Amino acid sequence: MSDQGADIGLKADLQGQIALVTGASQGLGRAVAESLGANGATVLCVARSVDKLADTVNAIRSRGGQAEALPCDVTSRESVEALFAKVEETYKRLDILVNNAGITRDTLLPRMTDEQWDEVLQTNLTSCFLFSRAASRMMMSQRYGRIINMSSVSGLIGNAGQTNYSASKAGMIGMTRSLSKELAKRKVTVNAVCPGFIESDMTKALGPAVMDKVKEKIPANRLGVPEDVAAAVLFLASKAASYVTGQVLTVDGGMTG
Repeated sequence: MSDQGADIGLKADLQGQIALVTGASQGLGRAVAESLGANGATVLCVARSVDKLADTVNAIRSRGGQAEALPCDVTSRESVEALFAKVEETYKRLDILVNNAGITRDTLLPRMTDEQWDEVLQTNLTSCFLFSRAASRMMMSQRYGRIINMSSVSGLIGNAGQTNYSASKAGMIGMTRSLSKELAKRKVTVNAVCPGFIESDMTKALGPAVMDKVKEKIPANRLGVPEDVAAAVLFLASKAASYVTGQVLTVDGGMTG
């Protein structure tokens, strides 16, 4: 994360709301979770390991927010069902869902194994289905909700060596647009955010020479920071976005513009 931490310069009143963020232990997921917590939501932080979630939960609590770590295998139907049973029992409602869990297993398609395909599709797309299905039932009943799916510019324009990843992220966009039509009458919005190149451990590993070439393709002439994406999510999660649904908000410095 950048030095800004959870202060992204955008505010929303999320007091009393319950938010759930998958993949909340690092990167974009952590930035989103901290942003929602800083704006009053109780944040349920989901990842495979409770130990990896500790920093996120502690960061939210240190700023006076409320958060809980909920370890879960996001690809397991049984684990997701058990998690939502706990959410219903403990919190009685769910107002915001951010489907952020995601992995890459990059290689050119002729070399891609079945396992590399399945693992990416299950983690990125199937988890989005499982969490959205469970959350939509709660949100329809309470007649309010925000579902935000973390897609990628790779799902819009593709990327060599990422056939599995691009397919999963394009699938999230299709799911977003379809589900938004199903839930709109119940005052539940469904939107997607498509980040471009964002500062992370993954981009740092590419090295300065590669990143200089990447920046040349970005009109803003810089990489984004996690807080850029968190601001987009915060807006879509807010009451101010009640008439925004079925949309894809691209945060890429103009790269795909």
